[in-house]
Amino acid sequence: MGQLDGKVAAITGASSGIGEATALALVAEGASVSLAARREDRIAALAERINADGGKAIAVPTDVTDEAQSNEFVRRTAEELDGIDVLVNNAGVMLLGPVAGAPTDEWRRMIEVNELGLLYCTHAALPIMGAAGSGDIINISSVAGRVAGMGSGVYNMTKWGVVGFSEALRQECLHAGVRVTLIEPGFVDTELQGHNENPVVLEAMEKRLEKIGKVLEAADIARAITFAVTQPAHVSINEMLIRPTKQSI
Repeated sequence: MGQLDGKVAAITGASSGIGEATALALVAEGASVSLAARREDRIAALAERINADGGKAIAVPTDVTDEAQSNEFVRRTAEELDGIDVLVNNAGVMLLGPVAGAPTDEWRRMIEVNELGLLYCTHAALPIMGAAGSGDIINISSVAGRVAGMGSGVYNMTKWGVVGFSEALRQECLHAGVRVTLIEPGFVDTELQGHNENPVVLEAMEKRLEKIGKVLEAADIARAITFAVTQPAHVSINEMLIRPTKQSI
């Protein structure tokens, strides 16, 4: 028996990276999972894999920047899997570069995914968790939500926003039995870096990677999330900052 038998987890950005790894980790502990992402083929394949291995998963194609789609994702999760115990707000975009001359559509995209998408899903899930008197909301921020750097100003802004929102939400949910955990990964080997096309940004990433050496894997963050949601009800892991051992900032 797993530590999450009978629990239901809803995960955004589940088509790859941290989202996919988290789905597999939570299923391994007995949870049923609802998978949200824009890439329907990827989450459908993951759900099929989980179900074939004896787990339970549904795939719900979702663009979290669309409030109606976020609401539908949460609604279907609760209806088809009989509730929602864990929400992992993982969907994110990282588009780096200087402010001067930046394509402002990239700013809007980061704000819509990293902040509004998280807000929409949280807003939809809170009444369900509140009625049940328990739940876990896991918000994926970044080390960039703690340390600002040249060329990442707008990304910093979105992730600092997640940090502030998570602490305010934690206080708001104290007496509802809902725990809020903020996860702040450092350099993780995922598709996030691939969102960038600016040659200067790509060169800087490569140099940073050379300095760090072994970076985090998605499974490392999935283990941290699993640790947080499997604590006794009176224990709330509020914040986890996770860097590769050789990452300086």
